Amino acid sequence: MSESKSLGRKLLNIFFEDAPASPNPSPEQPVSVEPKPAAQTVSGSPDHKFIEHFATVLEKNNLPGADYFEFRATLKNLSNLGLQEEQQFQAAWASFRALNKDINPSLLTSTANQYLTTLQSDREAFLRSVDLAVQEKVGGLQNEQKSLQQENENLTRQIVEIQNKIASNKERLVKIAGEVDEQSGKLQQNRANYEATFLQFTQEINKDIQKIGQYLK
Repeated sequence: MSESKSLGRKLLNIFFEDAPASPNPSPEQPVSVEPKPAAQTVSGSPDHKFIEHFATVLEKNNLPGADYFEFRATLKNLSNLGLQEEQQFQAAWASFRALNKDINPSLLTSTANQYLTTLQSDREAFLRSVDLAVQEKVGGLQNEQKSLQQENENLTRQIVEIQNKIASNKERLVKIAGEVDEQSGKLQQNRANYEATFLQFTQEINKDIQKIGQYLK
């Protein structure tokens, strides 16, 4: 394909009816906090940024001279004539061949396959970058998720242990209150018995002292 200032735009136009303009950004939507499955099957659709990307890739890897892309452009120019597919291809080939007499169909298929190889290589590089991004971003979030879940499980166990300890302490406090009353009662009774016994002894001794003084002169 020959070089031109609008090669990228031409590449877009021969694959799409009208090269799409950059879409206006849509208003931000509230982010859902509901958990989603880690692996999702998502159906895609042609995206403007990737359309531009592939056009740039093909432009950078454009082969010199007339090739598949010129034929594709000729084919696209005949798409509105209402021809059957076979007639459209044959008419495009006749028109293209008239301007490029040294070209044959095998050159079209070989250059088309080269462009397919170029796109496939780009796809493989892109998928590697996606996998790396998944490992770095999604993997990091999943690790944080696991860490928080483990932390919550540990905290839950600690809460249960604390609740059990509180219940055990309350039960012990009830028993201690009874033991305090029991021990206090025993000690008070022991003291009272001591005092009574002390009084008995001292009274008997005092009586004897009094009688000694009275009877033994």
